[in-house]
Amino acid sequence: MDEAKRTLVQSWLIKSQHDLAAARKLSADPDPYLDTAIYHCQQAAEKAVKGCLIFHDQRFEKTHDIEALISLAIPFNAQFSSWLGAGQRLTSYAAVFRYPGEILEPDQAEFDQALQAAEGLYAFVLSSLPAEVHP
Repeated sequence: MDEAKRTLVQSWLIKSQHDLAAARKLSADPDPYLDTAIYHCQQAAEKAVKGCLIFHDQRFEKTHDIEALISLAIPFNAQFSSWLGAGQRLTSYAAVFRYPGEILEPDQAEFDQALQAAEGLYAFVLSSLPAEVHP
């Protein structure tokens, strides 16, 4: 693998890692911002899958649809199919709490599930890629 590609894949994974860290920090505050924290869960999952797709030279449209991105990754690792449900749930957090609406932020349980899904998907993506691209 050339250095430019390795750096690009690693950069997506680092950004994913930073989104997970942001979600944890925002949710751990005594006055947590769960609406923003859950958005970072979505972003972490999206960026992890995009990093994997770039590693495999798989083109993708500009999208926040994690389920669609996971579908593109399945040919490279069939176990991605077990993450489709998590991808579908996480995708909605790209917008649902980002703007004023009837419900301004998720409850703690919903956030905890989103964080667990994002962390799990990130870990799965890392396990599917060679160590040379890991952050």
